[in-house]
Amino acid sequence: MCGRFVLIESLRAMQNLFGYPIDADYIRRILDMSNRYNIAPTQPIVIVDAGLDGVRHARLVRWGLIPSWTKEAKTQSLLFNARSETAADKPSFRTAMRHRRCLVPASGFYEWRRMGTAKMPYYIRPRDGSTMAFAGLNETWLGPDGSEIDTGAILTTSANRLMAMLHDRMPVILDPKDWDEWLDCGNRRPRDVEHLLRPAADDLLEAIPVSERANSVANDDEALIAPLAEPLMIDAKPDSQTVDPTSDDDDEPPAQGSLF
Repeated sequence: MCGRFVLIESLRAMQNLFGYPIDADYIRRILDMSNRYNIAPTQPIVIVDAGLDGVRHARLVRWGLIPSWTKEAKTQSLLFNARSETAADKPSFRTAMRHRRCLVPASGFYEWRRMGTAKMPYYIRPRDGSTMAFAGLNETWLGPDGSEIDTGAILTTSANRLMAMLHDRMPVILDPKDWDEWLDCGNRRPRDVEHLLRPAADDLLEAIPVSERANSVANDDEALIAPLAEPLMIDAKPDSQTVDPTSDDDDEPPAQGSLF
């Protein structure tokens, strides 16, 4: 799963990486979205999508998808993750999978590991320090009073060997060479892109033990991702693992509130 993540990247670097134009309105809306160390469901997140002309656009949406057919947004369950194996068929995500696929930029994400009676947070990031793109979905909910809420969700898949030490699920991390294919909703149907929804390579990421301050969404500062010990890593060869894996499938971040 993915219940918290981090985005620490400059506006210019984001533009260069994802290839979208930056205008004054974008800067005004997204300037305070950079350097976020504890992004949680219901909060605004940056997504990148492509219009019918194929040009990428960066937008802000609320993390927690509201299906377009929902009658009352306040009573809708918080759909911040979508299982990639079933998203194309589930009514909540089916339309977004067909027409509104997106990228969710992230520097890393958190997962929790049970240590006795406590849950130890780990910060998971690419070993080379690069910015990732999660596979995402977005939807616009229209209220009966004409109001609009742009929302989004992150797709998850089964854990790779590193993540299996912490949880049985992980976010879908798209390879940059696959971004155009994922965003091409005009020509590629969900069945055409399902091969992209796979676990990341075992040696892509590292899992860094960090402070339990990450457990609270009230904390949002650089100290949250400071290492407390050496990171967990997996070598590319299946028989050369740095630590013995354990799995705790019910680890989840603390519950979040609502913006409504």
